[in-house]
Amino acid sequence: MINPRPGQPTTRLDINPQRSARLDNLLDKLKARGLRMTPQRLSILRTLVMHSGHPTVEELHRILTIDYPSMSLATVYKTITLLKMMGEVLELEFSNRDNRFDGNNPRPHPHLICTSCRRIFDPLIPDLSRIIEELSRKTGYSVTSHRLDFYGLCPDCQRAR
Repeated sequence: MINPRPGQPTTRLDINPQRSARLDNLLDKLKARGLRMTPQRLSILRTLVMHSGHPTVEELHRILTIDYPSMSLATVYKTITLLKMMGEVLELEFSNRDNRFDGNNPRPHPHLICTSCRRIFDPLIPDLSRIIEELSRKTGYSVTSHRLDFYGLCPDCQRAR
C-alpha cells in the first residue's frame, strides 16, 4: 500500500502471480510491436496492472510522479491510449466524472460502483455468458460488447452511515 502525497487517499497496489503474469504478457505484446520500453512506460504499465482498483489517469500520474517527478500527464495518457488501441485496457466512461481504467481485465465485465466513495469492484457473475447468448438468440442481435454496471453503497460506506 502506498500513499502518494500527504493528504491524498491511500492507493493499494496488489502484487500477485496473476498480475505479474499480466504485466509480462503486456510487455511481450509491446515488444512484439517494436515499441521501446522506457523506464517511464514500464512504470506506467506496472502501476496500472498492480493497481487494485480502476484508477483514473490522474491517479496513476500522482502515483508515478513519486519516482518520476518530471513525468507529464500527457505521457501517461499516451500510454493508456496505446493500450486501449491494442485492446489491453478497458475504459469505463462516466458522464459526470473522470473515466476509469482496468488494466487487469480488458474484456467487458460487470462492475459494482459505490455511489459514495466511487470504489469499483468486479463481481463474478458465472451465468453472464449464458445470459448474453440467450439475449442474442431471443433478439437476433449479434452482441459484440456490453457494459453492466450496478450502483449502490459499498460495505465500508454503509458502515460509515
